[in-house]
Amino acid sequence: MPEPEITAVVFDLGGVLLDWDPRHLYRRLFADPREMEDFLARVCTPDWHRAHDLGEDVTQSCRRLARQHPGHRDMIMAWVDHEDEMAAGQIDEAVDVLAELKAGGVRCLALSNMEPVTFAARQDRFAFMSWFDGLVISGIEGVAKPDPRIFRILLGRYRLEPATTVFIDDSPGNVAAARDMGMIGLRYTSPGGLRDRLRSLGLPVLSPA
Repeated sequence: MPEPEITAVVFDLGGVLLDWDPRHLYRRLFADPREMEDFLARVCTPDWHRAHDLGEDVTQSCRRLARQHPGHRDMIMAWVDHEDEMAAGQIDEAVDVLAELKAGGVRCLALSNMEPVTFAARQDRFAFMSWFDGLVISGIEGVAKPDPRIFRILLGRYRLEPATTVFIDDSPGNVAAARDMGMIGLRYTSPGGLRDRLRSLGLPVLSPA
């Protein structure tokens, strides 16, 4: 029995199309890389940041954390005051894949864990953010990947058939959650690898250079 034709491709943003990492900011602020890693492991941790992806006000969150760690106040407040520096830029080769899919008539969407204010800033900064046929952003919805509820929002709002929808993410947990929903989950590791996988699914992208 032939495989169903792919009708939509869904992209994660940070780590796939955007080069986002707090280290892009904090390497400038810490002279010692070990101190930076300790700060990101003990103070501005991934668990702390997850609340932002769920819609918590980042300024208020940073102020609360600074009261708990007064010795790190300036470093903590840099998270909100210089947030844009955490996004070094777009990943050009992956954005090229998005452009080729769009040019080939493929429906393209985004599903990302991101704060509402940051999302608005990214829309202003990066032209490709206007190319999508739909976007679901965790901070706006109040639920984040890998929670299956955000995948249901995506599928329902844009009337996507899971079996004919490709989902691309750099997080293994998010890819597994998409597969649990019946989607074709692809873990992003490199633009060339992504091209190979998409071409194998019959999608209109060029061969890797």
